[in-house]
Amino acid sequence: MTLTNSIQSIALALNTEGGAAPEWVQLTPAGPDLDSRDGRQWKLSDPQAVVTAFRNNGGDLPVDFEHSTQEKGAKGEPAPAVGWLTDMEARNSALWGKIDWLDAGREAVASRAYRYASPVFNYGRQTREISKMVSVGLTNQPNFQLTALNRAGEQEDHPMDKTALEALGLKDGASDTDVLTAINKLKSDEATARNRAEHPDSSSFVPKADYDLAMNRIRGFEGDEQTRKDAAITAAVDAAVEAGKIAPGSRDYHTASCRAEGGLASFAAFVDASPVIAGKSDLDTKDPTKGGTALSAEEQAACRVLGFTEAEFADAKSKE
Repeated sequence: MTLTNSIQSIALALNTEGGAAPEWVQLTPAGPDLDSRDGRQWKLSDPQAVVTAFRNNGGDLPVDFEHSTQEKGAKGEPAPAVGWLTDMEARNSALWGKIDWLDAGREAVASRAYRYASPVFNYGRQTREISKMVSVGLTNQPNFQLTALNRAGEQEDHPMDKTALEALGLKDGASDTDVLTAINKLKSDEATARNRAEHPDSSSFVPKADYDLAMNRIRGFEGDEQTRKDAAITAAVDAAVEAGKIAPGSRDYHTASCRAEGGLASFAAFVDASPVIAGKSDLDTKDPTKGGTALSAEEQAACRVLGFTEAEFADAKSKE
């Protein structure tokens, strides 16, 4: 990620004005390329942008001894300011700061106890471009290899945690822009998913109340349809029994067969092609105590031999 603070190791000498602490102090060499004594390099392509960032911040920045604001303040130790950076200007591609000195700072500079100013600033890890002033330290070690400081848990010049990059779907060494783009995409995807959950697509989902109503209607239709189908099967089987095409005892078998897929149509075809196997008789209309008048073939032959009519033969037979 982009670093937060870096202590500029090219400390600039404080030019006292008649033994007094100067009101305006040069904070950086002229840009755009800034080379430090320890070999590090920065860019100051737009010093006015840094001035604007300071003024937009709306607050003064601390001036301290030996960068105690970062060194001690970050640990919760006392780190009193010895002055305040109240304004900035871009002069000949360099940054200058106006200092409102406190007694301790004024005396330290006037007595030459401290002779150099060393700024702390924000810069981009990839671009090395200075973007914002953070504080100013008084130091006597301009050749000291001062390393970048950590502030508020952020690290200077260290790549983002590899696990975090993998979670974002990025490769090791991804730029700040890549990280921000991935984070913004996650936020956008989350918002889209939340919106879909709260407002589902009506072409793919229906309200539960509408679904339940439709299912109840379907179940009602299916129940009515089954009732009609059962009535049709019963009527078909009854008609077949009445026509003598099937025996009454086989009613349950044929009823079950009709309930199978396509069973009713198959049963109708079977009945149409079947002969009458159990035709009606007039036994239920006859008096069982009275004999019948119909003669058998043998009896009819006997009538012809004896010279009786069939009626005479039948009458004689009934008197036996």
